[in-house]
Amino acid sequence: KLCVIINHWMMMNPTKTNNFFLGYFVMTVWVFLLVEVVSGQKQTSEIKVGVVLDLQTSFSKNCLTSINMSLSDFYEDHPNYHTRLVLHVRDSMEDTVQASAAALDLIKNEQVSAIIGPRTSTQAEFMIKLANKSQVPTITFSATSPLLTSINSPYFVRATLDDSLQVEAIAATVKSFGWRSVVAMYVDDELGKGIMLHLSDALQDVEVHRSVISPEANDDQIYKELYKLMTKQTRVFVVHMGSSLGFRVFQKAREIGMMGEGYVWILSNGMTHMMRYSDHHGRGLETMQGVLGVRSQVPKSQELKDFRLRWRRKFVKDNLSMEENNNAEPSVYALWAYDSITALAMAVEKTDQKSLSYGNGRAFSNNKTDLGTLGVSHYGPSLLKALSDVRFKGLA
Repeated sequence: KLCVIINHWMMMNPTKTNNFFLGYFVMTVWVFLLVEVVSGQKQTSEIKVGVVLDLQTSFSKNCLTSINMSLSDFYEDHPNYHTRLVLHVRDSMEDTVQASAAALDLIKNEQVSAIIGPRTSTQAEFMIKLANKSQVPTITFSATSPLLTSINSPYFVRATLDDSLQVEAIAATVKSFGWRSVVAMYVDDELGKGIMLHLSDALQDVEVHRSVISPEANDDQIYKELYKLMTKQTRVFVVHMGSSLGFRVFQKAREIGMMGEGYVWILSNGMTHMMRYSDHHGRGLETMQGVLGVRSQVPKSQELKDFRLRWRRKFVKDNLSMEENNNAEPSVYALWAYDSITALAMAVEKTDQKSLSYGNGRAFSNNKTDLGTLGVSHYGPSLLKALSDVRFKGLA
Protein backbone atom coordinates (compact mmCIF):
# COMPACT_ATOMS: atom_id res chain seq x y z
CA LYS A 1 0.00 0.00 0.00
CA LEU A 2 2.86 2.36 0.77
CA CYS A 3 4.27 1.93 -2.77
CA VAL A 4 0.89 2.78 -4.27
CA ILE A 5 0.56 5.91 -2.14
CA ILE A 6 4.08 7.09 -3.09
CA ASN A 7 3.48 6.44 -6.80
CA HIS A 8 0.20 8.35 -6.65
CA TRP A 9 1.92 11.25 -4.86
CA MET A 10 4.72 11.29 -7.45
CA MET A 11 2.26 11.48 -10.32
CA MET A 12 0.36 14.35 -8.71
CA ASN A 13 3.54 16.30 -7.78
CA PRO A 14 6.18 15.84 -10.51
CA THR A 15 8.25 18.92 -9.50
CA LYS A 16 8.36 17.94 -5.88
CA THR A 17 9.21 14.42 -6.96
CA ASN A 18 12.36 15.64 -8.74
CA ASN A 19 13.38 17.67 -5.69
CA PHE A 20 12.72 14.69 -3.45
CA PHE A 21 14.97 12.36 -5.43
CA LEU A 22 17.65 15.03 -5.90
CA GLY A 23 17.79 15.58 -2.16
CA TYR A 24 17.84 11.84 -1.54
CA PHE A 25 20.67 11.39 -4.07
CA VAL A 26 22.80 14.19 -2.56
CA MET A 27 22.29 12.81 0.94
CA THR A 28 23.26 9.31 -0.24
CA VAL A 29 26.45 10.56 -1.92
CA TRP A 30 27.36 12.60 1.17
CA VAL A 31 26.91 9.60 3.46
CA PHE A 32 28.95 7.44 1.07
CA LEU A 33 31.82 9.94 1.04
CA LEU A 34 31.71 10.24 4.83
CA VAL A 35 31.94 6.47 5.18
CA GLU A 36 34.88 6.42 2.76
CA VAL A 37 36.73 9.14 4.71
CA VAL A 38 36.17 7.40 8.04
CA SER A 39 37.12 4.07 6.51
CA GLY A 40 40.31 5.61 5.05
CA GLN A 41 41.27 7.02 8.43
CA LYS A 42 40.88 3.65 10.06
CA GLN A 43 43.25 2.10 7.52
CA THR A 44 46.12 4.43 8.45
CA SER A 45 48.87 2.67 10.41
CA GLU A 46 50.89 4.67 12.94
CA ILE A 47 54.59 3.80 12.98
CA LYS A 48 56.31 4.81 16.20
CA VAL A 49 59.74 6.41 15.68
CA GLY A 50 62.07 7.41 18.51
CA VAL A 51 64.22 10.55 18.33
CA VAL A 52 67.23 10.85 20.66
CA LEU A 53 68.94 14.27 20.64
CA ASP A 54 70.57 16.73 23.05
CA LEU A 55 67.46 18.90 23.04
CA GLN A 56 68.93 21.93 24.82
CA THR A 57 71.71 22.47 22.26
CA SER A 58 71.48 24.83 19.30
CA PHE A 59 72.57 21.97 17.06
CA SER A 60 69.66 19.74 18.03
CA LYS A 61 67.11 22.56 17.85
CA ASN A 62 68.40 23.28 14.37
CA CYS A 63 67.91 19.65 13.33
CA LEU A 64 64.60 19.11 15.12
CA THR A 65 63.05 21.91 13.07
CA SER A 66 64.04 20.04 9.91
CA ILE A 67 62.73 16.73 11.24
CA ASN A 68 59.28 18.21 11.94
CA MET A 69 59.22 19.98 8.58
CA SER A 70 60.11 16.79 6.77
CA LEU A 71 57.17 14.95 8.31
CA SER A 72 54.75 17.76 7.46
CA ASP A 73 56.05 18.16 3.90
CA PHE A 74 56.07 14.44 3.16
CA TYR A 75 52.48 13.72 4.16
CA GLU A 76 51.25 16.89 2.52
CA ASP A 77 52.76 15.55 -0.72
CA HIS A 78 51.50 12.00 -0.07
CA PRO A 79 48.05 12.34 1.56
CA ASN A 80 46.94 8.91 0.34
CA TYR A 81 49.72 6.97 2.07
CA HIS A 82 48.44 4.40 4.56
CA THR A 83 51.26 4.91 7.06
CA ARG A 84 52.15 7.82 9.33
CA LEU A 85 55.34 8.26 11.30
CA VAL A 86 54.66 9.32 14.90
CA LEU A 87 57.65 10.79 16.74
CA HIS A 88 58.58 10.03 20.35
CA VAL A 89 61.31 12.49 21.33
CA ARG A 90 63.80 11.92 24.15
CA ASP A 91 66.51 14.22 25.55
CA SER A 92 69.97 12.62 25.79
CA MET A 93 71.15 15.64 27.83
CA GLU A 94 74.63 15.67 26.22
CA ASP A 95 75.44 12.46 28.08
CA THR A 96 76.40 9.04 26.72
CA VAL A 97 74.67 7.07 29.47
CA GLN A 98 71.50 9.15 29.18
CA ALA A 99 71.43 8.60 25.41
CA SER A 100 71.59 4.83 25.94
CA ALA A 101 68.88 4.98 28.63
CA ALA A 102 66.66 7.02 26.29
CA ALA A 103 67.07 4.48 23.49
CA LEU A 104 66.38 1.61 25.87
CA ASP A 105 63.21 3.31 27.12
CA LEU A 106 62.00 3.87 23.55
CA ILE A 107 62.59 0.24 22.58
CA LYS A 108 61.32 -1.39 25.76
CA ASN A 109 58.36 0.81 26.66
CA GLU A 110 57.29 2.56 23.44
CA GLN A 111 58.27 -0.36 21.18
CA VAL A 112 59.39 2.01 18.44
CA SER A 113 60.04 0.67 14.96
CA ALA A 114 63.10 2.87 14.36
CA ILE A 115 65.26 5.46 16.13
CA ILE A 116 66.64 8.73 14.72
CA GLY A 117 69.86 9.79 16.43
CA PRO A 118 71.91 10.17 18.49
CA ARG A 119 73.85 13.39 18.11
CA THR A 120 77.43 12.17 18.70
CA SER A 121 79.59 9.19 17.80
CA THR A 122 80.31 8.50 21.48
CA GLN A 123 76.59 8.26 22.23
CA ALA A 124 76.05 6.07 19.19
CA GLU A 125 78.35 3.17 20.12
CA PHE A 126 76.11 1.48 22.71
CA MET A 127 72.93 2.49 20.91
CA ILE A 128 74.08 0.62 17.81
CA LYS A 129 74.63 -2.56 19.84
CA LEU A 130 71.21 -2.09 21.40
CA ALA A 131 69.65 -1.65 17.96
CA ASN A 132 71.29 -4.83 16.73
CA LYS A 133 70.02 -6.80 19.73
CA SER A 134 66.45 -5.54 19.35
CA GLN A 135 66.42 -5.37 15.52
CA VAL A 136 65.40 -1.71 15.58
CA PRO A 137 67.06 0.32 12.77
CA THR A 138 68.95 3.30 14.19
CA ILE A 139 69.47 6.11 11.69
CA THR A 140 72.09 8.72 12.49
CA PHE A 141 72.63 11.93 10.52
CA SER A 142 75.47 13.29 12.69
CA ALA A 143 77.53 10.41 14.17
CA THR A 144 80.43 10.42 11.71
CA SER A 145 83.24 8.34 13.27
CA PRO A 146 84.58 5.57 11.00
CA LEU A 147 84.98 3.40 14.12
CA LEU A 148 81.22 2.93 14.31
CA THR A 149 81.33 0.91 11.10
CA SER A 150 83.58 -1.64 12.80
CA ILE A 151 80.71 -2.60 15.15
CA ASN A 152 79.33 -4.27 12.03
CA SER A 153 75.63 -3.95 12.82
CA PRO A 154 73.17 -4.16 9.91
CA TYR A 155 70.72 -2.09 11.97
CA PHE A 156 73.06 0.93 12.03
CA VAL A 157 72.10 3.23 9.15
CA ARG A 158 74.39 6.20 8.55
CA ALA A 159 72.62 9.08 6.78
CA THR A 160 75.69 11.29 6.88
CA LEU A 161 79.26 11.30 5.60
CA ASP A 162 81.92 9.14 7.23
CA ASP A 163 84.81 11.27 8.55
CA SER A 164 87.28 9.24 6.49
CA LEU A 165 85.90 10.87 3.33
CA GLN A 166 87.36 14.27 4.23
CA VAL A 167 91.00 13.32 4.78
CA GLU A 168 91.93 13.65 1.11
CA ALA A 169 90.71 17.26 1.13
CA ILE A 170 92.74 17.98 4.28
CA ALA A 171 95.81 16.30 2.77
CA ALA A 172 95.41 18.27 -0.48
CA THR A 173 95.33 21.53 1.51
CA VAL A 174 98.48 20.61 3.43
CA LYS A 175 100.37 19.49 0.32
CA SER A 176 99.31 22.48 -1.78
CA PHE A 177 101.14 24.80 0.65
CA GLY A 178 104.13 22.48 0.86
CA TRP A 179 103.93 21.95 4.62
CA ARG A 180 106.13 19.02 5.63
CA SER A 181 104.97 18.63 9.24
CA VAL A 182 101.58 18.95 10.98
CA VAL A 183 100.08 18.37 14.41
CA ALA A 184 96.82 16.42 14.46
CA MET A 185 94.93 17.70 17.49
CA TYR A 186 91.93 15.54 18.30
CA VAL A 187 89.57 14.61 21.11
CA ASP A 188 90.27 11.34 22.92
CA ASP A 189 87.02 9.50 22.09
CA GLU A 190 85.33 7.70 19.19
CA LEU A 191 85.00 10.93 17.20
CA GLY A 192 88.67 11.84 17.40
CA LYS A 193 90.30 8.43 17.22
CA GLY A 194 88.17 7.36 14.26
CA ILE A 195 89.81 9.71 11.79
CA MET A 196 93.47 9.26 12.73
CA LEU A 197 94.32 6.11 10.77
CA HIS A 198 92.79 7.56 7.62
CA LEU A 199 94.49 10.93 8.10
CA SER A 200 97.90 9.32 8.59
CA ASP A 201 97.43 7.29 5.40
CA ALA A 202 96.46 10.41 3.44
CA LEU A 203 99.52 12.30 4.76
CA GLN A 204 102.10 9.60 4.12
CA ASP A 205 104.69 12.10 2.86
CA VAL A 206 104.08 14.47 5.78
CA GLU A 207 105.33 14.11 9.36
CA VAL A 208 102.24 13.85 11.59
CA HIS A 209 102.49 14.56 15.33
CA ARG A 210 99.59 13.86 17.67
CA SER A 211 98.03 16.04 20.34
CA VAL A 212 95.24 14.33 22.27
CA ILE A 213 92.72 16.34 24.31
CA SER A 214 90.42 14.68 26.84
CA PRO A 215 86.72 15.39 26.24
CA GLU A 216 86.56 16.37 29.95
CA ALA A 217 89.67 18.57 29.83
CA ASN A 218 89.55 21.65 32.05
CA ASP A 219 91.08 25.02 31.14
CA ASP A 220 94.39 24.28 32.88
CA GLN A 221 94.81 21.03 30.97
CA ILE A 222 94.12 22.79 27.67
CA TYR A 223 96.65 25.53 28.50
CA LYS A 224 99.23 22.90 29.43
CA GLU A 225 98.84 21.08 26.10
CA LEU A 226 98.99 24.32 24.09
CA TYR A 227 102.12 25.57 25.89
CA LYS A 228 103.75 22.19 25.18
CA LEU A 229 102.94 22.58 21.48
CA MET A 230 104.42 26.10 21.47
CA THR A 231 107.82 24.58 22.27
CA LYS A 232 107.71 22.44 19.12
CA GLN A 233 108.78 23.55 15.67
CA THR A 234 105.55 22.53 13.92
CA ARG A 235 103.13 25.41 13.44
CA VAL A 236 100.44 23.71 11.35
CA PHE A 237 97.52 22.19 13.30
CA VAL A 238 94.67 19.99 12.04
CA VAL A 239 91.85 20.04 14.61
CA HIS A 240 89.13 17.40 14.92
CA MET A 241 86.81 17.53 17.95
CA GLY A 242 83.36 18.66 19.06
CA SER A 243 82.47 22.33 18.67
CA SER A 244 82.19 23.06 22.40
CA LEU A 245 85.65 21.71 23.22
CA GLY A 246 87.05 23.16 20.01
CA PHE A 247 85.81 26.63 20.90
CA ARG A 248 87.61 26.46 24.25
CA VAL A 249 90.83 25.27 22.60
CA PHE A 250 90.80 28.14 20.10
CA GLN A 251 89.86 30.63 22.78
CA LYS A 252 92.89 29.63 24.86
CA ALA A 253 95.16 29.49 21.79
CA ARG A 254 94.23 33.06 20.87
CA GLU A 255 94.84 34.22 24.44
CA ILE A 256 98.42 32.92 24.43
CA GLY A 257 99.25 34.13 20.92
CA MET A 258 99.04 30.86 18.97
CA MET A 259 96.64 32.20 16.34
CA GLY A 260 98.82 35.02 15.09
CA GLU A 261 101.31 35.20 12.24
CA GLY A 262 103.28 32.00 11.69
CA TYR A 263 100.54 29.63 12.87
CA VAL A 264 98.12 27.69 10.66
CA TRP A 265 94.91 26.03 11.91
CA ILE A 266 92.83 23.68 9.76
CA LEU A 267 89.39 22.55 10.89
CA SER A 268 87.84 19.21 9.99
CA ASN A 269 84.46 19.06 8.26
CA GLY A 270 82.45 18.57 11.45
CA MET A 271 84.07 21.50 13.22
CA THR A 272 83.68 23.80 10.23
CA HIS A 273 79.94 23.15 10.15
CA MET A 274 79.33 22.88 13.89
CA MET A 275 81.14 26.03 15.01
CA ARG A 276 78.65 28.13 13.08
CA TYR A 277 75.73 26.46 14.80
CA SER A 278 77.30 26.01 18.23
CA ASP A 279 76.03 27.61 21.41
CA HIS A 280 78.99 30.03 21.21
CA HIS A 281 77.85 31.22 17.76
CA GLY A 282 78.79 34.94 17.86
CA ARG A 283 81.89 34.67 20.04
CA GLY A 284 82.87 31.44 18.28
CA LEU A 285 83.10 33.02 14.84
CA GLU A 286 85.13 35.91 16.23
CA THR A 287 87.51 33.52 17.99
CA MET A 288 87.91 31.47 14.81
CA GLN A 289 88.99 34.33 12.57
CA GLY A 290 91.88 33.29 10.32
CA VAL A 291 91.44 29.51 10.39
CA LEU A 292 90.99 27.25 7.37
CA GLY A 293 88.31 24.59 7.17
CA VAL A 294 87.06 21.83 4.91
CA ARG A 295 83.35 21.26 4.59
CA SER A 296 80.97 19.04 2.65
CA GLN A 297 79.34 20.70 -0.34
CA VAL A 298 75.57 20.68 -0.79
CA PRO A 299 74.44 21.16 -4.40
CA LYS A 300 72.40 24.32 -4.91
CA SER A 301 68.81 23.95 -6.06
CA GLN A 302 65.59 25.96 -6.13
CA GLU A 303 64.06 23.40 -3.77
CA LEU A 304 66.84 23.98 -1.25
CA LYS A 305 66.52 27.76 -1.59
CA ASP A 306 62.77 27.58 -0.92
CA PHE A 307 63.33 25.21 1.99
CA ARG A 308 65.79 27.58 3.67
CA LEU A 309 63.21 30.38 3.58
CA ARG A 310 60.49 28.18 5.09
CA TRP A 311 62.94 26.75 7.61
CA ARG A 312 63.92 30.19 8.92
CA ARG A 313 60.30 31.17 9.50
CA LYS A 314 59.57 27.97 11.42
CA PHE A 315 62.81 28.06 13.42
CA VAL A 316 62.20 31.64 14.56
CA LYS A 317 58.62 30.76 15.49
CA ASP A 318 59.67 27.66 17.47
CA ASN A 319 62.65 29.30 19.21
CA LEU A 320 61.56 32.81 20.12
CA SER A 321 63.78 32.91 23.19
CA MET A 322 67.01 32.06 21.35
CA GLU A 323 69.49 34.85 20.71
CA GLU A 324 70.37 35.57 17.06
CA ASN A 325 67.67 33.21 15.82
CA ASN A 326 66.86 35.66 13.01
CA ASN A 327 70.28 34.82 11.49
CA ALA A 328 69.82 31.08 11.85
CA GLU A 329 70.42 28.79 8.89
CA PRO A 330 69.79 25.05 8.55
CA SER A 331 73.09 23.22 8.95
CA VAL A 332 74.13 20.41 6.63
CA TYR A 333 73.18 18.05 9.47
CA ALA A 334 69.69 19.57 9.50
CA LEU A 335 69.44 18.81 5.79
CA TRP A 336 70.56 15.22 6.39
CA ALA A 337 67.98 14.99 9.20
CA TYR A 338 65.26 16.13 6.78
CA ASP A 339 66.30 13.53 4.22
CA SER A 340 66.50 10.80 6.89
CA ILE A 341 62.83 11.28 7.79
CA THR A 342 61.87 11.31 4.11
CA ALA A 343 63.70 8.03 3.52
CA LEU A 344 62.10 6.43 6.57
CA ALA A 345 58.59 7.58 5.59
CA MET A 346 59.08 6.17 2.09
CA ALA A 347 60.38 2.87 3.48
CA VAL A 348 57.56 2.17 5.95
CA GLU A 349 54.96 2.66 3.22
CA LYS A 350 56.52 -0.25 1.33
CA THR A 351 56.43 -2.66 4.27
CA ASP A 352 53.81 -5.02 5.64
CA GLN A 353 52.63 -3.53 8.93
CA LYS A 354 51.19 -6.86 10.15
CA SER A 355 54.54 -7.56 11.85
CA LEU A 356 54.42 -4.39 13.99
CA SER A 357 55.13 -6.19 17.24
CA TYR A 358 57.91 -7.24 19.60
CA GLY A 359 58.66 -10.72 20.89
CA ASN A 360 61.10 -12.80 22.95
CA GLY A 361 61.17 -10.36 25.87
CA ARG A 362 61.03 -11.75 29.37
CA ALA A 363 58.32 -10.97 31.90
CA PHE A 364 57.49 -7.32 32.41
CA SER A 365 59.51 -5.35 34.92
CA ASN A 366 58.88 -2.08 36.72
CA ASN A 367 62.37 -1.01 35.67
CA LYS A 368 61.93 0.96 32.47
CA THR A 369 65.54 0.39 31.41
CA ASP A 370 65.95 -3.28 32.33
CA LEU A 371 67.94 -5.02 29.57
CA GLY A 372 66.62 -8.39 30.67
CA THR A 373 63.11 -7.60 29.41
CA LEU A 374 64.23 -6.18 26.06
CA GLY A 375 62.16 -7.61 23.22
CA VAL A 376 62.99 -8.11 19.55
CA SER A 377 61.16 -6.23 16.81
CA HIS A 378 59.50 -8.53 14.27
CA TYR A 379 59.12 -5.52 11.99
CA GLY A 380 62.81 -4.53 11.97
CA PRO A 381 64.12 -6.87 9.24
CA SER A 382 61.46 -5.86 6.69
CA LEU A 383 61.92 -2.16 7.51
CA LEU A 384 65.69 -2.49 7.13
CA LYS A 385 65.21 -4.13 3.73
CA ALA A 386 62.84 -1.36 2.62
CA LEU A 387 65.30 1.31 3.80
CA SER A 388 68.10 -0.24 1.77
CA ASP A 389 65.92 -0.11 -1.35
CA VAL A 390 64.90 3.56 -1.00
CA ARG A 391 66.17 5.84 -3.76
CA PHE A 392 65.32 9.54 -4.04
CA LYS A 393 66.91 12.95 -4.58
CA GLY A 394 67.00 14.71 -1.21
CA LEU A 395 67.82 18.24 -0.14
CA ALA A 396 71.45 17.38 0.58
